Amino acid sequence: MPSLPPIATYGLIGFTVFVYILQILATALFGDTIYGADIVTLLGARISENIDNGEFWRLITPVFLHGSLGHIFFNMYALFSVGSLLERHFGHGRFLLMYFLGAFSGNVLSYLFTQGYSVGASTAVFGLIAAEGIFFYQNRELFGAYARNAVGNAVFIVVINLFIGLAPMIDNWGHIGGLLGGALFAWFAGPKWSVTGMPPQLSLRDEREPREVSTAVLLVLIIFGGLAAWRIL
Repeated sequence: MPSLPPIATYGLIGFTVFVYILQILATALFGDTIYGADIVTLLGARISENIDNGEFWRLITPVFLHGSLGHIFFNMYALFSVGSLLERHFGHGRFLLMYFLGAFSGNVLSYLFTQGYSVGASTAVFGLIAAEGIFFYQNRELFGAYARNAVGNAVFIVVINLFIGLAPMIDNWGHIGGLLGGALFAWFAGPKWSVTGMPPQLSLRDEREPREVSTAVLLVLIIFGGLAAWRIL
């Protein structure tokens, strides 16, 4: 198996924590609002009305913002748990693409179906969980019983968290969008390992072509970007 250190996962966690510290410092220095807007709004929360007015970056920036210490702790713990494994298989570049596509697709569905504002990395984390299930399903012959357990665990985690997401103040549409975006990307761009060589000189080869990764990126962007454009227009 690949032995890449999960530097992208660590980098995402570090930057997200840094942004949260900025949120705390800004609130301590300026109070809850600056020029009539709250800190989280200024930093890029997902607010549908603002996106309607052309602030399209709010379909990505919420992934770095969090509403409380508990919120960021659980999201970063989940990112560490899932990301450390997935980055090892997907590689740094594909992993980052998957993370931000999950965030984008989650925020698009949130934009379409919810009011108010939302923040958090759970859109991207749900995308990673979906990708984990897809990856092990597509490589089930290689991983055997481990793959079956991994797929079952991914489904269980998704179902439980979507049920929890029925509670007030939780953006379940964001979670669903992240799931769909992550699953779509992983299905068409995730690694498909094959064993090459003869014992004892065995090695693994990823059968995915770079053009398949590019196609998957475009597919997610076209589908979810089209949904966002449909609301805007």
